[in-house]
Amino acid sequence: MKLSDFNYNLPEELIAQNWIEPRDHSRLLCVDKNSWFLENKHFYDILDELWENDVLVINKTKVINARLHWKIKKWKKTNNSEEKEEDLYKTVEIFLHKQISEDTWDCRVYPWKNLKVWKKIKFYYLDNKWKTEKTAILEATVEETNLEWRVIKFNKKWTDFLKIIEKLWEIPLPPYIKEKLKNNERYQTVWAESEWSVAAPTASLHFTPELLEKLKKSGVKIEKVLLHIGLWTFMPILTDNILDHKMHSEYIELENDVAKRLNKYKSEWKRIIAVWTTAIRVLETMSNEKWKLKEWKTNTDIFIYPWYNWKFVDSIITNFHLPESTLLMLVSSFAWKQNIEKAYKHAVDSKYRFFSFWDAMFIK
Repeated sequence: MKLSDFNYNLPEELIAQNWIEPRDHSRLLCVDKNSWFLENKHFYDILDELWENDVLVINKTKVINARLHWKIKKWKKTNNSEEKEEDLYKTVEIFLHKQISEDTWDCRVYPWKNLKVWKKIKFYYLDNKWKTEKTAILEATVEETNLEWRVIKFNKKWTDFLKIIEKLWEIPLPPYIKEKLKNNERYQTVWAESEWSVAAPTASLHFTPELLEKLKKSGVKIEKVLLHIGLWTFMPILTDNILDHKMHSEYIELENDVAKRLNKYKSEWKRIIAVWTTAIRVLETMSNEKWKLKEWKTNTDIFIYPWYNWKFVDSIITNFHLPESTLLMLVSSFAWKQNIEKAYKHAVDSKYRFFSFWDAMFIK
């Protein structure tokens, strides 16, 4: 299959730059994968779509402030005495990608040539501005280099490190979001608890505490799994043949009690509904051909595309994915490619909002 088979025309004005308030007032396109019937609703109408025998599986990951724009001194100073202090510095972007140990991270940096091996880095915070004359609240050393990638060791470990980057760093947004995020909590799910991800499981952003409570009262079961979303989620496919694409790896966890309950629900023919593609990746990685899950802590590089043999997931709550993305291939596998093409054309024609602060889809 060719990469171009998963392209579609999207007007730029349909790429949402801001979220809907309240969260559950976004639009919801219901897609019947068997009849190909499409229905326009709002997300709060999910109450009419779910019933007592349904099980929602959600991802409990939490986004960390993984991105920093920081200033370092230029290699060569100018002789211009009138030059302002700010003009003597260059901006460097550091992006936390993967935690190697409690104090060491694999990072992507840009421009990479400004951070050479064994370079000492000091971070300052005062009145929301970078400063050079005050005591650094965080220090780091570049230990390894590989083009734009760096292994960076910080002088603070996990808990203390997270507290500091809440002040210094920012939540990373996808490149198609041009506006600065004003409220970091709006890019977290209401159930986020396990810190590590560099992006949110965005289809989950539509849920409110009130909506969850109503679903529970109606008898819907809710189970939590874990997948930490890495930087590679933003990377495009570079091969013309999608089968030549090497899928990125992400850390996943499924607790024993959760696996047992999900296996019980499946044996009782309850409908397993995965919220966003991260929950799908956990369930399909952890299940065998007999529709059984097992407890596991591992990495997954599962690549789901048309003709994949689905094992555990029955329905999906997702969103509208980028053209030529692995996520679009995943939903094309679940609901048939022609059906998804029809749904996306309908969404474009109906002016749905696409991508991170997007409207949603319920594929049933």
